[in-house]
Amino acid sequence: AVVSTQSGHYGRGYYVGHKGKFGHEFLEFEFRPDGKLRYANNSNYKNDTMIRKECNVSVPVLKELARIIEEAEIMYEDDKMWPAPDRIGRQELEIVHKNQHICFNTSKIGSLVDVNSSKDPDGLRAFYYLVQDLKCFVFSLIGLHFKIKPI
Repeated sequence: AVVSTQSGHYGRGYYVGHKGKFGHEFLEFEFRPDGKLRYANNSNYKNDTMIRKECNVSVPVLKELARIIEEAEIMYEDDKMWPAPDRIGRQELEIVHKNQHICFNTSKIGSLVDVNSSKDPDGLRAFYYLVQDLKCFVFSLIGLHFKIKPI
């Protein structure tokens, strides 16, 4: 993990992807300091096109995001014992929060079996579950924001 301290910055970003027979396929999202949520999903499977979505989120949403990250205690982890990115793919998580800037890099995780067989199962488990929570959070926000027929 790369750690530095910066004041006044706020943001989070996640990327998972690989380069395979369908080209560069990836999913990424980013919460920007100005409240903008950016989402992209690129899959060339069956000639799919890239999906890009942007929306603005409120301060309470950003506070909930911060709470999720704080409760995961990921800021105390280090990725030096995690599996390195490989031909199967890579994951990157960048967090700037409370004057701390941390970046994690690891390979794609297929399941908890991969987590439990790693050299740092506790740290990688914290990462794995945080990523699952963040994906659910982002998918919910994007789904609600771009819902065609609101309830």
